[in-house]
Amino acid sequence: MASRRQARPIVISQGDPAGIGAEVILKAAATLSRGKRAPRLVVIGDIAAMRAAADRIGNVPEPIEWHPGEAIPSLTRRIAVMSIGKLSPSAYRPGKPSVEGGDAAYRYVVEAARMTMRGDARAMVTAPISKEWINRAGHRFPGHSELLAKLARTRLWRMMFVGTELRLALVTVHIGLARVPRALSIEKVFQTIMLLAAHLRERLDVRRPRIGVLGLNPHAGENGLFGDEEQRIIGPAIERARHARIAAFGPLAPDTAFGRVEGKFRFDAAVAMYHDQGLIALKTLDFDHAVNVTLGLPFVRTSPDHGTAFDIAGCNRASASSMIAAIDYAGRASAV
Repeated sequence: MASRRQARPIVISQGDPAGIGAEVILKAAATLSRGKRAPRLVVIGDIAAMRAAADRIGNVPEPIEWHPGEAIPSLTRRIAVMSIGKLSPSAYRPGKPSVEGGDAAYRYVVEAARMTMRGDARAMVTAPISKEWINRAGHRFPGHSELLAKLARTRLWRMMFVGTELRLALVTVHIGLARVPRALSIEKVFQTIMLLAAHLRERLDVRRPRIGVLGLNPHAGENGLFGDEEQRIIGPAIERARHARIAAFGPLAPDTAFGRVEGKFRFDAAVAMYHDQGLIALKTLDFDHAVNVTLGLPFVRTSPDHGTAFDIAGCNRASASSMIAAIDYAGRASAV
């Protein structure tokens, strides 16, 4: 099975054509082409936009039009692009987002997801989209994860973030801090632990993953002195995970949870209760190499942990480090 998966490409949705998606894809492809085992890549996007980006950057694989069933070129010289429609030049003007571009970005994601769900690709990587502009184009989704969950008919999913040192999943994501305590429940915390442990076992071949679970309050509540969410919600969720034979432990005091012993974390991955609780630690350690992974989907999906960066689009200043990491992680997670 592994050899069949490795024979299929990793598919990459181009993202918003006015952003840095094409630039970081091409730069990543150029770097990966110099490796011993360059991945097979297919970009779902617009060939003219990809060629315009390649001309600006220089010294990257040449984008060529590709159709299903054709051989996928080696990254040493070329990169395959499957065009979905044809954009007007104004839609891929760097730094000038548009409704046309937002609609195109949405369609690139949909086609890449369908290709992956059909089994024609081994994994999916998404370049950044603009949530504002896909919504202006009439597609009412807060972001990639919600759209992919709907396409895959997945009701239970979570966001996971991966760096070179730290892996963590979030119970809540983009909500105001004041809403977090009300959004927590035993079920939600347990589900996050479960999805994270399953991903580590099934995708990364970690036989018995150790999951560290953070508390919500300072000092993990100090036995109820600073809040009782640890006693009412997080602790019972951990016990439920243990009954399900998951090696979960905590609640851990958030200010010391990421301390290391002999250079290593005490866990294989962590569960954080809210966005900044986990991501401040991860981005401090690994700002340029962080990867976003959607847990719970029936396929591997990763993305670089940055946005469209309209302010630097077209300036040849975007770093491809996170895109390289996203492609690399997608390849490793889909090989198991």
